[in-house]
Amino acid sequence: MPTDDDTDYLAHRFEAHRSHLRAVAHRMLGSTTEAEDAVQETWFRVSRTDTSTVDNLAGWLTTVTGRVCLDMLRSRKSRAEQPLDTTSPPPTPTAPTDPEQDALLADSIGVALLVVLDTLTPAERLAFVLHDLFAVPFEEIATVLDRTPAAARQLASRARRRVQGAEPPEHDRTCTHRQRQVVEAFLAAAREGDFEGLLDVLDPDVVARTEAGVTTGAAAVARGASTFGSAALAARPALTVRHALIDGTTAVVALADGRLERALKFAFVRDRITVIDIVTAPDRLARLDIDLI
Repeated sequence: MPTDDDTDYLAHRFEAHRSHLRAVAHRMLGSTTEAEDAVQETWFRVSRTDTSTVDNLAGWLTTVTGRVCLDMLRSRKSRAEQPLDTTSPPPTPTAPTDPEQDALLADSIGVALLVVLDTLTPAERLAFVLHDLFAVPFEEIATVLDRTPAAARQLASRARRRVQGAEPPEHDRTCTHRQRQVVEAFLAAAREGDFEGLLDVLDPDVVARTEAGVTTGAAAVARGASTFGSAALAARPALTVRHALIDGTTAVVALADGRLERALKFAFVRDRITVIDIVTAPDRLARLDIDLI
């Protein structure tokens, strides 16, 4: 059993990750109150566990939070509850919440994604949220779901198709056109170092992934995009950017003398960018299925 000193040290480290865990739980559950409950339940479980052999505490805490949220989603489904009830008053919170923050969340584009996510099964939702939004490996997701990594990958893929196909099929062409306009606005703002312009097209909880790591949140992603975009333009004025479809999803590629140097894949909800996958490694670029537009 952990000693008091061990628990105090773990509590300090847990608090450092609380905001990240809250973001994971909010994406999974669609409720700030339930997200707080999930984080508290995560701490309850973690505080009674020996973490001395855990190498990646952040990743481990994320999967524990995912398991807690999965239990809550399954319980909700069994009671046929609706996570986003805009007609009834919210339940009495068990932890302090900020009414202003709740209002901002309710008005934000994040809720649009949550509405779409609510059409998924609990397992699909967990696989998609943990992998596509928080870059948790399928091997870890598989342990939460008690399935194989291949099955977890299939769940995320099925969820991704449903999220990206949230618009009715007859609107696919219009949707693609709107997405290209959003991408063009994103690229223009990045080239000009226009921070506010980038915020206009990014989901508040946007995730940008590169080989080097993951950046979460509109402000952080906008800072990185504006810094890199303006610097890249100055350093490589001959770089050509083309619209493309990569694995059937909206994307852009950067070419230098006809050679592929970089690819950016985008995911959207309600005309806001929610995920940016940035690929620069030659071996990964070579495996992409790219159709230039």
